[in-house]
Amino acid sequence: MRCAILADIHANLSAFEAVLRDIEGRQGVQEIWCLGDIVGYGPDPSPCIALLQQQPHTCIAGNHDWAAVGKLDIADFNPYAAEACRWTQEQLGREDVEYLERLPLMLTRGDFTVVHGSPRDSLWEYVVSTWSASDNFHHFDTRYCLIGHSHVPAVFEEIGEACKSGEMPATLKLGGNRLIINPGSVGQPRDGDPRAAYAIYDQGENALTHYRIPYDIEETQRRMTREGLPDYLVQRLANGW
Repeated sequence: MRCAILADIHANLSAFEAVLRDIEGRQGVQEIWCLGDIVGYGPDPSPCIALLQQQPHTCIAGNHDWAAVGKLDIADFNPYAAEACRWTQEQLGREDVEYLERLPLMLTRGDFTVVHGSPRDSLWEYVVSTWSASDNFHHFDTRYCLIGHSHVPAVFEEIGEACKSGEMPATLKLGGNRLIINPGSVGQPRDGDPRAAYAIYDQGENALTHYRIPYDIEETQRRMTREGLPDYLVQRLANGW
């Protein structure tokens, strides 16, 4: 089995389409595992939901997904995210809303727990330090946990009672210690690299391969500007931050 692991598409259709083309070119990928936040920030929430539904996939809820359908209060969002969320709510059709409402908070796929934020706080916690990762290893039972939310590719490794962190390598061999893995963001990377990020899990090779894919950032920015989305969100795409 080979699965593509995508997180934080954030209504960026151009980036999502570029990633799907790359997946198709690599062949043999049977399913997409989406780690949440299909919508939010970007200019194409409904088309991104429709495109994901056309793929064989499984998906869990992100905080922006649930906020867009009123299942989560946006009071804790920053002003830019809140403004984009209110705009997103106006763009969604009935079928979009029903799809997002049905998304679960957590799933298990073989050796993997799949969640958006963290195992102990599926919608809000950012796992960006060994301190937060260390405690989260106590909140899932599988060998590995896949997360999104921070938009930063990273790997956290449990070593006894300790925890080690590192950047997501080009190829991550599995089979050793327990891991928490973030593949980075498709639609809004925040690690200084503006290219879309995703990974492919190959069960036969027992490994994850990480990819960075260029896409037409300026087209997404033009669409965001036309829709009146906050300029801060428009500009940050080019910086990968």
